Amino acid sequence: MEQIFFYIFAIVAVASAIAVISVRNPVHSAMYLIVCFLQVAAIFILLRSPFLAAVQVFIYVGAVMVLFLFAVMVLDIGKESFGEHMHSQAIPAGITVLGLLAVVGWLISKGKITVPLGNYTEEVLTKNTEVVGKSLYTQFIFPFEVVSLLLLIALVGAIVLVMKEKGKGAGSTRS
Repeated sequence: MEQIFFYIFAIVAVASAIAVISVRNPVHSAMYLIVCFLQVAAIFILLRSPFLAAVQVFIYVGAVMVLFLFAVMVLDIGKESFGEHMHSQAIPAGITVLGLLAVVGWLISKGKITVPLGNYTEEVLTKNTEVVGKSLYTQFIFPFEVVSLLLLIALVGAIVLVMKEKGKGAGSTRS
C-alpha cells in the first residue's frame, strides 16, 4: 500500500513541478510549487522521517513560499514580459518531458524501479530527530544563522531594486 501512495505522491509532485514551469501566471506557478513541496513532505512521511516532513512544510511551504509570493507581488511581473522569455521552447521541452515520463513508466512497469520499505521503530525515529536537532543548533548554528541573514538581505535588496525601478518609471512618465 505504501508503494501505491509513493507513486501517487510522486506523480502529483512531478505534474505540479511541470506546471510550475509551464503556467504563465507567476502566482499560479507559486501555488503549484506549494503543491509540489507538500507532495515531497508526504514522501518524507512515507520514508518514516516526520522531522524532515515538518521542516519541508514549515520552511519551504511556510517561509520560502510566502517570501516568493511577496516578491512576485512586489515585482508585479506581467504576462507580456514573462512570454518574452519563453522563446518557443515549450515544444522541445514538452517532448523531452514526455519521453522521460515514458522511460520512467516503462522502468516501473518492468519492475526495474522499486521503493525499498524499511521497518523503523519509534525509538530509532526519535533518536534520528534528536541527533538532527542537536547538530543543527550546536555544530551548524553559524551556517544556519548565515543562511537566514542572507535570505533577509536578499529580500531587502529585492525591495530596494523594485522601488528604484518603480521610481524611475514614474519619473519618466511625468516628463
